[in-house]
Amino acid sequence: MTKIIFMGTPAFSATVLRGLLDSKDYQILAVVTQPDRKVGRKKEVKMTPVKELALEYSLPVFQPEKLSTSPDLDHLIQLGADGIVTAAFGQFLPTKLLSSMNFAVNVHASLLPKYRGGAPIHYALINGDKEAGVTIMEMVKEMDAGDMIAKRAIEITETDNVGTLFEKLALVGRDLLLDSLPAYLDGTLIPEKQNPDLVSFSPNISPEEEVLDWTKTARQLFNQIRGMYPWPVAHTVWHANRFKIYEATVVEGSGHPGQVLVKNKKELIIAAGEGALSLKVVQAAGKPQMPIASFLNGQGQGINVGDQFGN
Repeated sequence: MTKIIFMGTPAFSATVLRGLLDSKDYQILAVVTQPDRKVGRKKEVKMTPVKELALEYSLPVFQPEKLSTSPDLDHLIQLGADGIVTAAFGQFLPTKLLSSMNFAVNVHASLLPKYRGGAPIHYALINGDKEAGVTIMEMVKEMDAGDMIAKRAIEITETDNVGTLFEKLALVGRDLLLDSLPAYLDGTLIPEKQNPDLVSFSPNISPEEEVLDWTKTARQLFNQIRGMYPWPVAHTVWHANRFKIYEATVVEGSGHPGQVLVKNKKELIIAAGEGALSLKVVQAAGKPQMPIASFLNGQGQGINVGDQFGN
């Protein structure tokens, strides 16, 4: 039985971990995940999905703020694991740890060498890609630059957003890892080097990238909105305050970018640089997320055709 240290943080990672736990071929010696964080308006401390799952199975859990300088590092090395599997862990692995293992592989949610970095699913949607996927790759010091063990692609549908695509790719990653790891470990599957000419990056989304630029086309704005739903959420400005847009659809229409074209009890349509957006789910400052009809029948009653959204 192959002994593994698993490293991961979000629900994507927990799906991969559960696959390993359900398999009879692997023993999870320890789980490493990010520290518990305060979330929401109430700032309640919340465990990561990987930690929650690990505790269900009574697995040892380590949560270093920075693994490379943590006393946990030497302890992990001394566990006697055969290798490491990571999936959206959120930290670089120290060379000292990697060199102590027979293998170290990562489940990365992109079709490498495209979208190295921490937000590949976001960028696939924002850029309007037709497909996304998962690559199982060897871990090296450079970010997401290791040789590729296996890849699998899926179609991005018109109704996909970050949340739905995360769920789909988590299952793809789980299955691809379980399908490819045995052949990789026995040497019959030879990894493929990444083509450096095809490398692109997907750094974590910056606050500036969350802002909607109404001079872009409606299709670009639609992709930006779904590429940030349910987090970190795209937004514009209304009445000098942040106005979040969770869901919208592309419709016909023309006018000054950011201008209200249609407003009634059920619709709010805003002009883009080309085409228009019909807003579906929004959140005004100080209010909860709500369907557009609820907003228009409440705080949005004063909006008129010709009003301007954005800076």
